[in-house]
Amino acid sequence: MRKSTLLIAAALSAAPSFADEGMWTLYDLPQAVYAQMRQYGFTVPYDGLYSGDNAVKNAVVNFGGFCSGVVVSADGLVFTNHHCGFSAINAHSTVEHDYMKNGFFAKTTADELPNEDLFVSFMVEQKDVTDRLRRLGIDSRTPSEQELFVDSVENEWSKDVKRKDSTLRLEIKPFYEGNKYYATTYRDFRDVRLVFTVPKSMGKFGGETDNWMWPRQTCDFSVFRIYADPKTNGPAAYSPDNVPYHPESWARVSLDGYREGDFAMTIGYPGSTSRYLSSYGIRERRDARNQPRAQVRGVKQEVMARHMRQSDAVRIKYETAYAQSSNYWKNSLGMNKCIDSIGLIAQKAAFERKVRRYVDSTGYLKGSLDFDALKRLYGRSFDIVRARMFFSETFYGTNELATRAIRVHNGMEVKGPAKRKKKQYVEFDDNSSKWDEQTDKEVYAALLENYRRQVKAEWLPDFYKTIDADFGGDCRKYVDHVWASSVLMKPGKKIYVNKKNFYKDPGVAMGLDITDVMGRLSAPLEALNDSIDLLERMLCAAKLRMEQDLPNYSDANFTMRLSYGQVGGFTLGGKPSGYYTTAESIVEKMKQGDRTPDYFAEPVMHQLMSAGDFGRYADKTTGKMQLCFLTNNDITGGNSGSPMFDGKGRLIGLAFDGNWDSLSSDIFFDSRLARCIGVDIRYVIYMMDKWGHAERLLDEIFEK
Repeated sequence: MRKSTLLIAAALSAAPSFADEGMWTLYDLPQAVYAQMRQYGFTVPYDGLYSGDNAVKNAVVNFGGFCSGVVVSADGLVFTNHHCGFSAINAHSTVEHDYMKNGFFAKTTADELPNEDLFVSFMVEQKDVTDRLRRLGIDSRTPSEQELFVDSVENEWSKDVKRKDSTLRLEIKPFYEGNKYYATTYRDFRDVRLVFTVPKSMGKFGGETDNWMWPRQTCDFSVFRIYADPKTNGPAAYSPDNVPYHPESWARVSLDGYREGDFAMTIGYPGSTSRYLSSYGIRERRDARNQPRAQVRGVKQEVMARHMRQSDAVRIKYETAYAQSSNYWKNSLGMNKCIDSIGLIAQKAAFERKVRRYVDSTGYLKGSLDFDALKRLYGRSFDIVRARMFFSETFYGTNELATRAIRVHNGMEVKGPAKRKKKQYVEFDDNSSKWDEQTDKEVYAALLENYRRQVKAEWLPDFYKTIDADFGGDCRKYVDHVWASSVLMKPGKKIYVNKKNFYKDPGVAMGLDITDVMGRLSAPLEALNDSIDLLERMLCAAKLRMEQDLPNYSDANFTMRLSYGQVGGFTLGGKPSGYYTTAESIVEKMKQGDRTPDYFAEPVMHQLMSAGDFGRYADKTTGKMQLCFLTNNDITGGNSGSPMFDGKGRLIGLAFDGNWDSLSSDIFFDSRLARCIGVDIRYVIYMMDKWGHAERLLDEIFEK
């Protein structure tokens, strides 16, 4: 049945929750959604979003494959969040030149700092390729087979794209739980340099104390620049001969501010949502994924934080890993709290009963969409998923010893002549500048002790028998022994893989035990996951068919999405949140810095935030220096650094967080409470001006 635009518009008007909820693809944005945007105050023409020469999308970038950003000048200047630039800033920091602690400003382009492996991507084109894939036989394959099939098709289509333009690449991703597939073409720039960052005291102001909280005063921004081939203005590997990239269009920065009820739009790369997930899947997310993640990370972070407080050198090595870990530690805690507080599992179960009645009455997917089978499958996988989460959070990416032990058996390049097998070896590069021995040892020992307490004995690697028999159950003594005895931790040592003593090495033996358990945890989930994925896909298809007269967006999958709504706060427990914070509020928190380290700020920051006159950066209506603000835009992880636009398509802020009261929004958007927290662009420019004295950048941004 063909959708009626008038019917969709009427439905949107009648149900305000649909008006603001949604992570919409730009190339096929429903006309009814655009009409609602216009009603809210958006004045940019429809073609000005995706297809026009100066389309808004052309200024928005995928930043590094994990965040979003926006181009703000004719010379390729990019704004993103401080926490998105965190690892790059940290990589340039030393005890002598601590850019994380003290900030950084490149006085000239020659001083701008290159960053290994950092890139930005521009979306060139997107289109629906579902029918093409169906003609190639995708529907005859299982979900896991489909994934491999799509990878192979993507490789072939990418070759075709590159033959036409070598600077392009193509991705194919599933949308609507695999009911559709879109192909997106990107242009990647791999010479991206650090230009400006405020000190961490401001860029991460509030730290974990304020993370996911409102009110916020965090000056969460950093500035980079895209560099290009001087002959083509196109992508090029890093070279000192490269020059600033000159985009055809970029976002204009506005100092006019906003008022409550004003139109607000966020465009970026949201990472992952699961809004179509069944009630059984939500229970698994809460109890088998979030709870173990939060529990293990809490143990790890306590040890890391203690060592980081004792040494600046250790802090510099670990603060990126700590920030990444703690972000989703707190997210998991908050999401579980919200799932329970709003009774989300019961809500989803009620909706599924509605879908079941629809299937029974219409016959659509009847006999295929089996809710009872879905429940049984999740029941069979639950304990394994939970154990696997404890396992992965304990052993993968937590310490250097376990990382090396695993890599020896998985994905490590074997060197040496193939015919002389006894001479084949593996070796690790010296990366000791990135970790601290005592910190790593204590983290690993604490995690080993914790893991034993959390899982059944069948999921303990065999080396626990060695811990008990040879070390009296003391995990720290075992870790010290392996670290001291294993060739894995000897700088510059080759590990000969076919010698008789290879598996006698305690680190190699430990790694084999770890990979054995991972294999036993993974094998039973393969078939179960295929069956679960197929039923979840059909549940999504049934919802789409049942609601075919309403526009429905796909879950986020780190492709460009548009979210729209209005500036404004929320009310909780009868108390209004307010929709912006001011300089006075950060000064009050700074005064607590001696008691709450996350509120520490240097004296100069106290002075800047206590200024009697903020000049052109003060809001014209309130007269205040406004720092952060709220909109009801729909965001998730990956949206960090997303530009926030006003009704004229001008940049008014950068999205950097959501609020604690709606952390279930990855699986359910609560229109009453879900808010996007952004840093006011006037706060950004003020810090560049008054702290950084970055006149050359301000002239560039405002084209003086």
